[in-house]
Amino acid sequence: MSKNTTPASTDSQILRHRKEKAKFIEEAGIPLYPNTFRRNTQIADIFGKFDTCVDADALTQAGQDFTVAGRIITLRSFGKIAFLNLQDRSGSIQVYAQRDHLGTEPYKIFKKFEVGDIIGVQGGLFRTQTGELTIKAETITLITKSMRPLPEKFHGLKDVETRYRQRYVDLIVNPKAKDIFMKRTAIVRLMRNFFDSRGFMEVETPMMQAIPGGATAKPFETFHNALDMKLYMRIAPELYLKRLLVGGFEKVYEINRNFRNEGIDTQHNPEFTMIEFYWAYANFRDLMDLTEELFRTLAQKVCGDTTVMFQDTPIELGKPWTRMTFYDSLEKIGGLRPEQYQDYETAKALVQKLGENAQVGEKLGKLQAKLFDILVEPKLIQPHFIYHYPTDISPLARRNDADPSITDRYELFITGHELANAFSELNNPYDQRDRFAEQVKEKEAGDDEAHSMDEDYVRALEYGMPPAAGQGIGIDRLVMLLTDSASIREVILFPLLRPEVSGKE
Repeated sequence: MSKNTTPASTDSQILRHRKEKAKFIEEAGIPLYPNTFRRNTQIADIFGKFDTCVDADALTQAGQDFTVAGRIITLRSFGKIAFLNLQDRSGSIQVYAQRDHLGTEPYKIFKKFEVGDIIGVQGGLFRTQTGELTIKAETITLITKSMRPLPEKFHGLKDVETRYRQRYVDLIVNPKAKDIFMKRTAIVRLMRNFFDSRGFMEVETPMMQAIPGGATAKPFETFHNALDMKLYMRIAPELYLKRLLVGGFEKVYEINRNFRNEGIDTQHNPEFTMIEFYWAYANFRDLMDLTEELFRTLAQKVCGDTTVMFQDTPIELGKPWTRMTFYDSLEKIGGLRPEQYQDYETAKALVQKLGENAQVGEKLGKLQAKLFDILVEPKLIQPHFIYHYPTDISPLARRNDADPSITDRYELFITGHELANAFSELNNPYDQRDRFAEQVKEKEAGDDEAHSMDEDYVRALEYGMPPAAGQGIGIDRLVMLLTDSASIREVILFPLLRPEVSGKE
């Protein structure tokens, strides 16, 4: 590149050259974007039938009726012949193009095709001298002209943000990215099958809610003009799903989006996918057993084993998972003594010493949760159920019968991160109203993540909700685990990003 040639000007030259080639093709009477080509097979089907066939005569006898379509990923031209790699959703195959076989004029048009163009190929099969199964093109048809070049190197985009921003390119050139999202689809489908086969019914509940509830999180606000009212994008479907338990649906689940107005990092995206399910006449220990079964089933079917690798660490999903109380984890894993986390002022001082803020009027349970987040959570690499959380931080969970200061709630941690939250449900309307009232006080004191009062939900409980247990599982984080992805952005097709800087090509 000369000193006077900038990357931007080089990009402009490439785009101009592509437009010139497109003009040549159009002037030759070839449409750039036809919708007339029809294929009769996918590339994977060809390999399924002929991958092990080495008999040249047998390949010849297969005929000349293979019609495939896909994108040119690589293109090597040698004058009168060319080799290209054609990719469809199922795989890729080499194509051999010869001027004397295609004809002089069609080959002349073909020479204007470029990497990134979508084409149709019709022809028979043969093996090259290196043994590669190849289509010998009888005809090559332009289906879609690509006006922008793919990244030069086949192994993909280098800049991470560009990969997420231009996911459509990432999926073309990065086989691993495509594999992640194919596995994600399989995981969601398998989860549906798992719950459907156990008598759960899939439902849908409102995404826009007049009262945001079901979790402690800051919601996104919106406004409905016709009703002249403020609405919130839901932070969780929990309270609506439990209304269905009141209505007589004893096993329900929902797979859908939640929205939380929080920071973005490797574990958080403001828009994320969860499954929440509720099971009448069950408790949180029943959910532990069900969750272990679910994760093992998914790992076996998606990864082929109940031991999965995550960032070079084997995660053992097949062995019995550790079950430990919240306070035991502070002692056995966090290294604290009871007096360090049970005394309010001592716990507050320790939180501050560890670099975390302690808000005025913050309850002891929240301070203990901060100690847990710092000292315990990062160390929970293998599966751990941490249960019996303080009532202070569990406004929707049932109190423990023996100790009302704690709840029959657990969180599941794997690879040092939370993957699920579950509890035996609070179905006492009077206790629920009191706890909502406590949350309202915290909200008025400045906690914008505190739960709001929901009178209609309390009214629903007054009609009677059967004893039940419920759980939410973060599907994005589950997919991260089963695809060995370190960032949540790797498993969300279009993660939220800052606006792109203007002026880019």
